[in-house]
Amino acid sequence: MNLSIPRRTAAAAALALAGLLGSAAPAATAAPAPTLAAPDIPLANVKAHLTQLQSIATANGGNRAHGRTGYKASLDYVKSKLDAAGFTTSIQQFTSSGATGYNLIADWPGGDPNQVLMAGSHLDSVSAGPGINDNGSGSAAVLETALAVSRAQFQPEKHVRFGWWGAEELGLVGSRYYVNNLASTERSKISGYLNFDMIGSPNPGYFVYDDDPAIEKTFKDYFAGLSIPTEIETEGDGRSDHAPFKNAGVPVGGLFTGADYTKTAAQAQKWGGTAGQAFDACYHRSCDTSSNINDTALDRNSDAIAHAIWTLSAGTTTPPDGTVFENTADVAIPDNGAAVTSSVNVTGRTGNAPATLKVGVDIVHTWRGDLVVDLVAPDGSVYNLKPFSGSDSADNVQTTYTVNASSEAANGTWKLRAQDKAALDTGYINGFKLTF
Repeated sequence: MNLSIPRRTAAAAALALAGLLGSAAPAATAAPAPTLAAPDIPLANVKAHLTQLQSIATANGGNRAHGRTGYKASLDYVKSKLDAAGFTTSIQQFTSSGATGYNLIADWPGGDPNQVLMAGSHLDSVSAGPGINDNGSGSAAVLETALAVSRAQFQPEKHVRFGWWGAEELGLVGSRYYVNNLASTERSKISGYLNFDMIGSPNPGYFVYDDDPAIEKTFKDYFAGLSIPTEIETEGDGRSDHAPFKNAGVPVGGLFTGADYTKTAAQAQKWGGTAGQAFDACYHRSCDTSSNINDTALDRNSDAIAHAIWTLSAGTTTPPDGTVFENTADVAIPDNGAAVTSSVNVTGRTGNAPATLKVGVDIVHTWRGDLVVDLVAPDGSVYNLKPFSGSDSADNVQTTYTVNASSEAANGTWKLRAQDKAALDTGYINGFKLTF
């Protein structure tokens, strides 16, 4: 991950985690229809790629940085694996800081060329070290997912493409060069770009990009299926290779396990690890070696990449029962404190809301009985969804309620309101949606 690009301040990140969010744009997208189940990505295979990248760095001055022999050797290694697996590969050259840089692009034959799903990662390290978490982890996982595509002889409806970027650490140079040199007609064919930069941090968090609702939901649903809570990724906003794609209008998403931000006590409680320490204390340092990896995080994120590729390349989407308005921003719920809300702005409807309004609630909480959950209509009318229950010790409120809202005007700001009315347990609103 690149440090030279301005990032949000720690205070801003704290505000985001505290749930102080602005109004979210309504989303009317649905996750793609299920296709064949994605294969398990063998952790041993991903680790074997990391071992090779470490060996390359060791043999080339201790790094794999832009303009150094270690970078080109890394690219040659990845390319040889893809060529043997039947991909069509190409190398794109560019110049940065007086040195030649390289991007590697790999296309899997078949699929609709007018609908391209792309996944990528930066392959370069900083000059200070071998860059095994940053970003050997993303590069190795994307490579092994591509090889899984080959092993399965996967035939998705969309065309699948993978990319490994050079000179990210100098300011997203390689990915920006790639995007800027695509004709506008070619950029418009990319239905989504998935970015993976640092996914094996030794003191990991589980962060999901919130740039595109459908892509975000794909990842969040995957981790929810593993009972792993996620948070919105804020530390790397605009600092990795998804940014040039996003700036060009391409839907983007991705995963991240944290860099030099400090893991909070609340994060350590839900993810394990050590509070008060960085997610990756070896970020951009010589100690970012093959021992600087959390195997569990790397394994989970590698499988999530495959899940997203298999799911999002299905091509067509299944329309929802009605129009969906969704807010996926996290809102922290204070322990035994004041009520908080998550809002969606409903627009473009006529008349009143339906008598069978579907209210999708996704709240992560360690004792759901503490919670009172309400739907608040635009005119302030309150519909109780879940009452307080001192005996309900189960985790989480993840369900869809049906509300007779036929007396309410459809358009306006609807709110999901949650209040924790007992001490000791904590949580947050993970998502809220209305289906009209």
